[in-house]
Amino acid sequence: MQENYDLTLRIKRYNPEEKRSWMQEYRLPAGRILRFTDVLRKINDEIDPTLAWNSSCEHAQCGTCSVQVNGKPLLACELLVENAVAQFGTTTFTIKPIPIAPLVRDLIVDLEKAYARVESVKPYIITPAENRNKGGEYQIPPQVMDQYVEATRCINCFCCATACISSHKNFLGPNAILASVVRLMDPREQAREERLKLLYSERGVYRCHTSKACSFVCPKEIDVAHFIALAKEGRFKR
Repeated sequence: MQENYDLTLRIKRYNPEEKRSWMQEYRLPAGRILRFTDVLRKINDEIDPTLAWNSSCEHAQCGTCSVQVNGKPLLACELLVENAVAQFGTTTFTIKPIPIAPLVRDLIVDLEKAYARVESVKPYIITPAENRNKGGEYQIPPQVMDQYVEATRCINCFCCATACISSHKNFLGPNAILASVVRLMDPREQAREERLKLLYSERGVYRCHTSKACSFVCPKEIDVAHFIALAKEGRFKR
């Protein structure tokens, strides 16, 4: 088992003051179980402190470290060096920011602008049903919960939106659609008509091209395309 790899990282840089973009190459050794966030930090510590990138929890729960590696959107905190070498068959990696929001600097994008799409579908319960279990939790039968609990794992990392072949200008995006579908499947939601209007709007579910790229790249292994297909079939109109 190889313990260390000599990596070449070609990273997309962007300087907002000069409004200048360029590709910068870094060569460095890295241990096989280092994550790509660790590799980026290693670059900051040992080679170039000016390289800007984003992360928070580094446990694949916040989605802030999403980048494109050799064209594939993924979480930098999840990708181990040895897995990257095996997956892409190379020790040379091109890293670019995800293109779903305005670029701030280098690998950092304006996530507030990205979240605006998700917020527009009201990803919360608009009108909650009366809780019969007064003073306690709202109890949902397991057989009901099982139908959509997979979809609740979404962390809004925007990997699916990056891979989506539908226009970012005309389509809300797979994770935004998923957020609305989750609430339609939630028995606590009573504002169904309002939510259906959002789901089937001009920027809604019918803009999806059914490429299933969203399901392919989802770090949480959610079959996003399946839930979008249910909406296309009109399952929630009943």
